[in-house]
Amino acid sequence: MAEEHKDGFAETVDTAASAAHMVKGAIKAGKAISSAAKGAAAGGPYGAVAGAVWAGRKHIGKIIAVIVILLLLPVLFILMLPGLIFGGLLNAFSPSDTEQPILNSETAIVESANDITFTINSILGEALDDVMVRIEADFASSGADQMEVKNPYSSGLVYNANLIISQYCAARDEDFERISLDDLAAVLRENKEHLYSYTSTRENREVTIEDPETGEDTITIEVWMVYTIRYNGESYLADSVFSLTDEQKELAADYASNLSLFLGDGLLQNLVEWTGNSIPSLGDVTFSDGVTPVVYYNQLDERYASQPYGTDNIGGYGCGPTAMAIVVSSLTDDMVDPIKMAHWSYENGYWCKSSGSYHALIPAAAEEWGLPVSGCTTSEPQRILDALAEGKLVVAIMSEGHFTSSGHFIVLRGVKDGQIMVADPASYKRSEQLWDLSIILNEASRRAAAGGPFWIIG
Repeated sequence: MAEEHKDGFAETVDTAASAAHMVKGAIKAGKAISSAAKGAAAGGPYGAVAGAVWAGRKHIGKIIAVIVILLLLPVLFILMLPGLIFGGLLNAFSPSDTEQPILNSETAIVESANDITFTINSILGEALDDVMVRIEADFASSGADQMEVKNPYSSGLVYNANLIISQYCAARDEDFERISLDDLAAVLRENKEHLYSYTSTRENREVTIEDPETGEDTITIEVWMVYTIRYNGESYLADSVFSLTDEQKELAADYASNLSLFLGDGLLQNLVEWTGNSIPSLGDVTFSDGVTPVVYYNQLDERYASQPYGTDNIGGYGCGPTAMAIVVSSLTDDMVDPIKMAHWSYENGYWCKSSGSYHALIPAAAEEWGLPVSGCTTSEPQRILDALAEGKLVVAIMSEGHFTSSGHFIVLRGVKDGQIMVADPASYKRSEQLWDLSIILNEASRRAAAGGPFWIIG
């Protein structure tokens, strides 16, 4: 096979295989180079090398053994972006259809990631159709009169694309040359029945029927089957679809974290600096300086911080539920605190383990509480300003910048002196400041799902 490649790349491919295993060992040894993603984000892809050396200074012996190889390889592929080789390993160095290697083109990498995400989204849509076929078959054999289907994903699919990509690549770590978008799609389609499941309950419901001749009402009893669809989640995929070992799960988690950091997709919403601390109770706080009085909650408030969000906690991962608690409490007559909203999010499938919330939480929670919601992009600043001027609220998912080092939901609550007022679930101080709209537009997530990165509500 080596003779079929030109320009010396065959030898590099063989070197890549060896280096991939060596670097994976270094990651396992204290995750010595996992923070290379920060170097890449700051100084371009090759900045990852410098980041790797600094982050691994306590394990420099292992790093020196592979650093020369790292300089010859697609650093992002090994350290950060396993999905980079979905288009072929050699394209990382010398693609035939572009002027520069994909390794040095952030645009090409993001486009590749978007293609993969689109494919995953399409297959998950097919899987939803598949579970509906199974539900209809179950109803047909149930003998019931009517059925009701509760589908919490009707307003948007929920999934962690980065983790699915990373789990797939970790599963192929012994045979990485097989990695391709077609192969990933084949694996997922072969396991469509594992992506969603459903539960059912049988209910007797009273139904009032009016006699068209006499006008009298007659009450009858109908038997209903009530079905609830549930996305099985990435933890289930790791075990039942990709059959990952514990070591591969750890590798996949590292890959996914680095993907989220590099792509700035906002799914990784943990407060990395949060160590279990909380702030004293703020009491009842309402911002009254905008068109709409805004009820404010802070996820670090001692009343909420240590409360559960799935198996995580609100303090570290609950910006999404806290943001929607702010919105619902401000725009409806229902006072919903972060604890109640976190419980609702978890029960309805919008909690993402160790990552925060799926973006679909925002439109789903708005619809649950009867609030009109529409997505908005960074190219529509006037829509945002007009909505705020009308007293509506806008939820934004932010990537690295002034508001977060990873991903974070905030609420835009009004306009004052040409600047934006916010309600930041993690900072009362930032909530009292005025912000240039340009900062918010520039730092909004580039790969938001479910209609984001802005959601106009009200």
